[in-house]
Amino acid sequence: MKPWHLGNTTVRSAFRLRDGLVALSTSSLQGNLRGQEQEIALRHLLGEHGIVTLGEDETYSVGRKWRSALNKLGFLYPEIPAATGIPQIAIGPIDMITPNGWRLIRADTVPAMQECFLRALAAHYIPSALEKKFDFAVFSPLRHTLAVMLELERQTGESRLNFIEMALVVQLTSSDDPLADIVVQILDLRARRLAATNKRQFDQQARNAAAALHKYAATTFNDYADTNMRYLKATGLVQSKGRGLSLVPEKHVFIEKLVQDTGIPDSDRSYFITLCNGAVLPTDNKDSALVVLDDLLQQLNRRGIPFDPTGKPTETPADIAIIRHEIEGILSESNEEEYALRQAAEWEEIAAYMELIITRKNKKTLSDGTEIEVPQAEAPAYFEWILWRAFLAINSMANKPYEARRFKIDQDFLPVGCAAGGGADLICEFSDFVIVVEVTLTDNSRQEAAEGEPVRRHVADLVSHYAEKSGKPVYGLFIANRIDSNTAETFRIGVWYTRTDDKMRLDIIPVTLAQFKAFFEALFTADRVEVDLIRELLDCCSGLRAAHEAPAWKVEIEQAINHRIASFAFA
Repeated sequence: MKPWHLGNTTVRSAFRLRDGLVALSTSSLQGNLRGQEQEIALRHLLGEHGIVTLGEDETYSVGRKWRSALNKLGFLYPEIPAATGIPQIAIGPIDMITPNGWRLIRADTVPAMQECFLRALAAHYIPSALEKKFDFAVFSPLRHTLAVMLELERQTGESRLNFIEMALVVQLTSSDDPLADIVVQILDLRARRLAATNKRQFDQQARNAAAALHKYAATTFNDYADTNMRYLKATGLVQSKGRGLSLVPEKHVFIEKLVQDTGIPDSDRSYFITLCNGAVLPTDNKDSALVVLDDLLQQLNRRGIPFDPTGKPTETPADIAIIRHEIEGILSESNEEEYALRQAAEWEEIAAYMELIITRKNKKTLSDGTEIEVPQAEAPAYFEWILWRAFLAINSMANKPYEARRFKIDQDFLPVGCAAGGGADLICEFSDFVIVVEVTLTDNSRQEAAEGEPVRRHVADLVSHYAEKSGKPVYGLFIANRIDSNTAETFRIGVWYTRTDDKMRLDIIPVTLAQFKAFFEALFTADRVEVDLIRELLDCCSGLRAAHEAPAWKVEIEQAINHRIASFAFA
């Protein structure tokens, strides 16, 4: 059996495809991506926009694989095989951005992006004119996986699908296989693994057995499963459950409606047209949209969240979508507030993520066996995210968790890109002061050029904002793995001039992530999680500015942090 996979194992983060499309949309390369020179040019374009790392690539495969992934998901018009007899012009100009591709580019919220991926994956069928090397009947991998999870839920009471079950069962099946039989295989694998004393050894032996049976490298099963799970999560229909997936409860009725559509494309032409325009979804139909809306209203009612739909038009699917998106936003904010309350209990995991950022490693196994990961290409976003979680764990913020962050998150509360330019990374407001958090992975002499002016401007803007709003003092907290002395000197001077040449004094304290981590851990291990201790430290470090130049000031900051950590033990 040939395992199937969604997307492309080279581009495992689906949301990075949007970044690539945005870069391509303003480039002369659009529609001109074939051949070695163009593939090299695409790779350079992606590198210039910070989407891929420009390392060794002797085979020029990065550009080719990115183009292939965008073609396969219908975000760029694919090359139509001559054997289909369909003229290219009947579908669209090769490698130009499709209607669903433009929809993804224009999507400015995570739910809007997820809908584009959902439409893409719902339109994706195999085998197809683009992917012929399969020996089973045409089926939808997305609907198939969701149907398996629904059947798991029916039989066991929960929809959870573990990583190894995706790797060794689901991606080796199709709609040719009865759902009940697939679930029998999953539960058998689950029971055998549960009985194994050494889980890692069991997983390796199971992969080796599958490799021998299906004639694939053992690592292929994990690579495909990882990619499949990432792309499935990009639809917004599933969420992480341990090292696996479960159905998003708020989407359950929608999922049931989606898997009821068991039809397949009636021709290659209709397949390509749907792939490039995005599939029709249940909520595009008024009756189905009303059923989904009714379920969402019931969810609000069960949570005790007031919402009055009276007077809101429901004449068309578009009308209903406006109400649906509003309710989904309310539910999402409620989920995020519950997530924020859990962070204090997860402070050790937060510190472990900091360690990954500090050491620039990708993965770490925690003491309870949980494996955490910082994808290399997403490290800047994870840096912002873990500082957000750290301040949520301190659990004293006056603003809401979704008001504090300026980056987007998905249904697993993981970051989707960095904070947009033009503002701070985090704005943490407390009862009587505000901390503006800025982070960077840049640690050389370019640090000052890249961060000195924007950080001071962001802090100055918020000083002015809070002076008018509440009079709360505003501190800047700049965090990097290494603080360049030129950056420290800019913040030590701490001056900003307004458009009217009024001089502002700014309090921006530069600390390394290792220093912040040590202080953060000390607060929890000493049971001294008090936000006033953070403010007192910031005031102390600010007070040291006048007596020292940058190198000495950095030393004094470190000593101040270490002194306070030591004092916690004797408090």
